[in-house]
Amino acid sequence: MTALPEPVPPAEHSLSRRLAAEGIGSFFLFVGVLGSGIMAQSLSGDNAAVALLANTIATGAILYVLIAMLGPISGAHFNPAVTLAFLMRREIAARPAVLYILVQIGIGALGAFAAHLMFDLPILQVSQKARFGVGQWAGEGIATFGLVLTILVTLRRLPGSVPASVALYITAAYWFTSSTSFANPAITIVRSLSDTFAGIDPAHVPGFIVAQLAGMLLAVLVGGWLSADPPTGEAG
Repeated sequence: MTALPEPVPPAEHSLSRRLAAEGIGSFFLFVGVLGSGIMAQSLSGDNAAVALLANTIATGAILYVLIAMLGPISGAHFNPAVTLAFLMRREIAARPAVLYILVQIGIGALGAFAAHLMFDLPILQVSQKARFGVGQWAGEGIATFGLVLTILVTLRRLPGSVPASVALYITAAYWFTSSTSFANPAITIVRSLSDTFAGIDPAHVPGFIVAQLAGMLLAVLVGGWLSADPPTGEAG
């Protein structure tokens, strides 16, 4: 989950400011995903479809706000898969990329703890929710491929629509993927710290992350090809 990375962050924004933006965005994205899942489960009367719908709407809404607000500062990655994609494209340097990922995971974990605190749950938890198997892994690979591809191509061709495009993609992918589209290694790790509606058993985290990284790699290849300018004089 993520988006609006900028090839070259504005020079007036220091690395510390960009990291602060990534931290704030990761915190509110992760608390939004987990908190809305807790609220949805408590109000849905054990109706999983209603709970997922509520979780989906909240996630898509907070994504739009965070990307629109923080994208001009840090690029609004909030997702190691996105940061690594831009590192591969040499649009972010290695040191800030590593720091981005550490902030995404570390501050994102604080979002999980905040969700637990707000709903009077134990702060420290370990999820027991099983999410594994070929179908789930395929879902994560496809979800991450689509997310990164959406970012790369939309950023190149219609940059002003990135916040809406990413938010709408994730909203849809919650429903058309078997895994409900984590599409983000950081939030996958953090969800393992929450034994709630949106959680994942820590033992099943590696399979999700491998699938996410595979989807990201494919999206970098396909996205670079799709978004490249055609050679001068190329005919249909």
